[in-house]
Amino acid sequence: MTDVSTLATGVNLVWLLVATFLIFFMKAGFAMLEAGQVRAKNVANQLTQTLVTLIVGFAAYFAVGAPVAALVGELTGSGGFDLAGAFANVYAPADPNAWVTWLFGGVFAIAAANVVSGAVAGRTRPRMYVVYTAVVAGVVYPIADGLVWSGGWLAGMGFHDFAGGAVVHALGGTSALVAAYLIGPRQGRYDDDGSPNVMPGHSITLAVLGTLILCFGWYGFNVGTAVHVFTLQDGHIALGDFATVGRVALDTTLGMVFGGVGAGAVAYYRTRKLDTLYLANGLLAGLVCVTPVADVAAWPGALALGLLGGAQLPIVFDFVEHRLRIDDVCAVFPVHGTAGIIGTLAYPFVAVSGFSLHALGVQLLGVAVVVGLSTAVTAVLFTVATAADWARVSADDEYEGLDVTQHGVETYPEFGDHDSVPGRPAADGGRPASEIELVMAYIRPDRLSEVKQALAEVGAPSLTVSNVSGRGSQPAKEGQWRGEQYTVDLHQKVKIECVVADTPTEDVVDAICRGAKTGRKGDGKVFVLPVTAATQIRTGKTGTDAV
Repeated sequence: MTDVSTLATGVNLVWLLVATFLIFFMKAGFAMLEAGQVRAKNVANQLTQTLVTLIVGFAAYFAVGAPVAALVGELTGSGGFDLAGAFANVYAPADPNAWVTWLFGGVFAIAAANVVSGAVAGRTRPRMYVVYTAVVAGVVYPIADGLVWSGGWLAGMGFHDFAGGAVVHALGGTSALVAAYLIGPRQGRYDDDGSPNVMPGHSITLAVLGTLILCFGWYGFNVGTAVHVFTLQDGHIALGDFATVGRVALDTTLGMVFGGVGAGAVAYYRTRKLDTLYLANGLLAGLVCVTPVADVAAWPGALALGLLGGAQLPIVFDFVEHRLRIDDVCAVFPVHGTAGIIGTLAYPFVAVSGFSLHALGVQLLGVAVVVGLSTAVTAVLFTVATAADWARVSADDEYEGLDVTQHGVETYPEFGDHDSVPGRPAADGGRPASEIELVMAYIRPDRLSEVKQALAEVGAPSLTVSNVSGRGSQPAKEGQWRGEQYTVDLHQKVKIECVVADTPTEDVVDAICRGAKTGRKGDGKVFVLPVTAATQIRTGKTGTDAV
C-alpha cells in the first residue's frame, strides 16, 4: 500500500528541485544580458562577475547566510535565539532533504547579488565585487529573508512579498543605484556640462537572448515559490500551494507580456521607433512588478502592473541618466528597483481579497525597511572601499578595458592565429615584385576569415590585422541605444597590412578583393604603398631579405 505521506513529500521535493534548477539557469540569462550591454573590451569582465556571484554567493550563503536568516526570523518573530541550532540546521540537519530548501534559498541569494553587477559594469575592480557579493549573500539578503520569509517581524505584521519583489529586486535595485552613484560614471559618459554621451553595448543579440533565458527561468522564481504541490488532510492527499498555481502562472505571463507593451509603447511615443532594448528590459520590469503579488493578484491587476512596470522604465531611466547623472549601465534600478517597489506596494490594490488600508501601511513599512537596509549597507561598503581605492580600476585600465587589464583575456580573439592552407605552395605567375610594397586594406569584419584564406592561397602568409573604425563613402546614420539618439558615422572595419616582396602584388590585391567582396556599400578599399626600407630585428637583414 502506498504511503501517501511519502508520496506527497517526494513530489514536493522534486518540484522544488526543478524550480531551483530553473532559477539557477537564470545565471546564464544574467551573463548574456549584461555582457550584451557592455562594450566589447569589458565582456569577459562581466561574465567573470557572474561566475564570482555563483561561487562567492553560494559559499557565503552556506557559511553564514542561511543561519543568519533563521536567527533574524527567531529574534524578531518568536523572540527565541538558538545560535547552535541555526548553524546545525544548515550543516547537519536531522533530515538531509532539508538541504533542498537551503539550495532554494541560495539561488535567491545569488540572484539578489547578481542584480547589482550590471549597474557598475566597466569600471569596478573584481575584488570589490567579491566583497560585495559576500556581504549581500551572507548578510543583507539573509536579514531581509529573516524579516519576511523566515517568520520575522515583517511576516508577523502581514507583509506580503510572494517571490521577492522587495526581498530580491527592490533590495538589489536600490543597492545598484547607490553603488553606481558612489563609484562614479564611466570615463566619457558625461561631458563637463553634465550632458550624457551614449555608450552603446556591443551586442543586442546577447542582450535579447539573455532576456529570454531570464523570462524562462522566472517561472521557477514565481511558480516555483508555490513550493507545496501536495499536503495531507485527514490522511488524504490534497493540493497545497498548487491550489492556485494557475493564477501564479497566468499573472507571471501577463506581467511579462504587458511589461513589454508598456515599455515599448512609451519608448515609441518618445522616439517614434520600436526600441529593441526597451522591449527586452520591459519584459523583465513587468515580471519584477508582478512577482510580489503573483499568488493573490486578479488577472486585470497583473495586467495593469505589467503595463505600469514597463511604462515607468524609460521614464525612470531617463531621470537617473539625465537628472541624477548616475551611470546605470544596464538600467538596473528601473528594471529591478522601482518595478519591485511598485509591485510590492500594489498588493492591497490588486489582491483578490480586496483593498485594505492596514495592508498598505504594512507594505509601505516593509519596503522602507528592506530598501533602507540595502541602501545603508551599500553606502557604507562602497564609501569605505572607494576611500581605500578598492572599488574602481585605474583610469588607464578602464581605457584599455577590463578584459585584458583585470583578467588577461580577450573575449573576441579573432585577430589571433591566421587560417592557413597546409602544404599549398606560393602562387606562380604574375609580375614579380621589383621592390618592397605594403598592401593595406580596410574590409568588413565578417569577411576576415575569407580574406585570410585567399591570401594563404596566393602564398602571402605574412599578415598584420587590427580592429579599427572609420568612414569613407558610407553615409552617416542615426543610431539609438535605449531611446537615446546618436550619430553613427564611424563604421567598424578590419585593417589588413601585408608587406610584399616576392609574391606578386597584384595577386595579393586580387586575393583581398576576392575574399572581401559582398557587392554592397562598405566592402572597403585596398591601397598599395612603397616601402623604402626594411630591417629584420633578429638577424639584421635588410631589403627584400628582411621580408
